[in-house]
Amino acid sequence: MSATHDEKRGRDDIAPYEYRGLMAEAWDVLRGDTSQWPDRFFYREAIERYGQPVLDVGCGTGRLLLDYIAQGIDIDGVDNSPEMLALCQARARAQGLDVALYEQYMEELDLPRRYRTILVPSSSLQLITDREQAAVAMERLVAHLEPGGALVASFMTLWREGDPLETTRERSAVRPEDGALFRHLAHARFDPATRLEHTDDLYQRLVDGDVVAEERHVRSPATLSYNQQEAIALYENAGLTEVRACHEFTWEPARSDDTLFTVLGMRPPSSGDRS
Repeated sequence: MSATHDEKRGRDDIAPYEYRGLMAEAWDVLRGDTSQWPDRFFYREAIERYGQPVLDVGCGTGRLLLDYIAQGIDIDGVDNSPEMLALCQARARAQGLDVALYEQYMEELDLPRRYRTILVPSSSLQLITDREQAAVAMERLVAHLEPGGALVASFMTLWREGDPLETTRERSAVRPEDGALFRHLAHARFDPATRLEHTDDLYQRLVDGDVVAEERHVRSPATLSYNQQEAIALYENAGLTEVRACHEFTWEPARSDDTLFTVLGMRPPSSGDRS
């Protein structure tokens, strides 16, 4: 959902947000059917445990947000990409749903109300590639929690000793509405010294086999890797308590070899307003 401040400002040649253009247009098409993704059910149970209202941070095109609204959950969405938010709004209108959307960066979060549960799905906190700015983002998230509220976020350890430092993959999918084919060629390089991943992505839209649109998205750096101890420290340094890491999208304790885990933490019931 976010880039560092240096990336956001002073670069007039590109949009000051990452999810744009063909990347945004192809996003839902390339992901396909997400209705059975395990995080959907895990976050729904987290809402049942910790309460409403809810904030979906990095809501994108509304994969979780719109599903939960349709279930009657009081939930808002925030993202820094106006293009992703426009797609979310269009999907909401098509489904006859009312949705409250905000265009903001996590590090500058300033919303009109606080929440019992804040969700940060899809490892979105890791898109903040500067650790100091990640700490600022955590402070803003905590400030938007009601006392006794919970912050629930997923994390990934992007590389471990023995893994390849560079990976390449390709995926494609057809958009049912018009038959356009979207192709994504992705190259990622990990730097063990900085714990940062750098990505070079080519997006194409093809009609009748011909490339009619093409964009290259280079993000350097793109993502910051976390191990479980680092993620837990991020929470604890922001003043959250009862912090724990869970195995993937379950309520079981995280295992030592988990590279996908979810971290939960509570804002103390007696904490003052830190906004």
